[in-house]
Amino acid sequence: MNIILEIILLLSKVIYFYLEAFFQIFFPPARKDIKGEIVLVTGAGHGIGRELCLEFSRLGARVVLWDINKENNDRVADEIRDAGGEAFPYTCDVTVVEDVHRIAGQVRQDVGDVYMLVNNAGILYGGSLLSMEPKHIQRTFEVNTLSQFWTMKEFLPYMMKTNRGHVVNVASMSAKSGTAYLVDYSSSKYAVYGFTEALQEEISVLGKDGVRTSCVCPMFVSSGLVKHMRDRFAPKFLTPRETAVGAIDGILRNELVVFVPQKMWFALVIQSLLTRKARDLLKTFGDFGISPQYDPNTTIGAKINKK
Repeated sequence: MNIILEIILLLSKVIYFYLEAFFQIFFPPARKDIKGEIVLVTGAGHGIGRELCLEFSRLGARVVLWDINKENNDRVADEIRDAGGEAFPYTCDVTVVEDVHRIAGQVRQDVGDVYMLVNNAGILYGGSLLSMEPKHIQRTFEVNTLSQFWTMKEFLPYMMKTNRGHVVNVASMSAKSGTAYLVDYSSSKYAVYGFTEALQEEISVLGKDGVRTSCVCPMFVSSGLVKHMRDRFAPKFLTPRETAVGAIDGILRNELVVFVPQKMWFALVIQSLLTRKARDLLKTFGDFGISPQYDPNTTIGAKINKK
């Protein structure tokens, strides 16, 4: 085909995709039904993870709960059962490859093959880079980033084989805007965002259009991870409940990136049009970020495998 015609066709498709995206702002695609599907959530015993499990169960999913804290995990499973849902709790340290492999095998044997994997487990210390101990920086990446590789390698093969499934990776708005006193955390969540984006392209290249990915980017949540949020114009934390409900709405509409609250999508579009100095100025004006909360002696601020 003539190169001029190819360029015209390309531009036509680009314009169409823009119009499609604009249309979906006002008329979003219908939510898919997950009734009877097996949904696995890591970091299920607390905060966002707990609320994700409860909401997925309300929608009729069979929920598999993974957490390093057995007591909390079992408590959430009991909540689901008391409400008439199906829950299958497993104690698992998602940073240990052998543990992930062993427990994944148990899940396949006890419950079945997972349709939706939600990588939610996370940790945050919240201190200046120079105050952080190497073991805490390493732990941040082990929980927030590397664990998602280990769970993915367990559950993605079946999805690829059947060309059916959904992978959800929970990142953060700090994956789109690096934040002071969150250098390690922001870096780990940037990695999650890039991991999800690259994985989606790889799945597409391999022709598995039935396997979906979503990257969830919430603002600060009152789950215990962040203790001293700063925001001049929106000083309140998101609750774990509203974060989970907003995330699931985007996930079930097969959105590639889910912002919670959704209005942050527009803020990021505006931000992309600004120079770096202008962005920094607006961030300073809005006093957006956190105050230091990390104590190397007590590791105040850390919440392991809990969002």
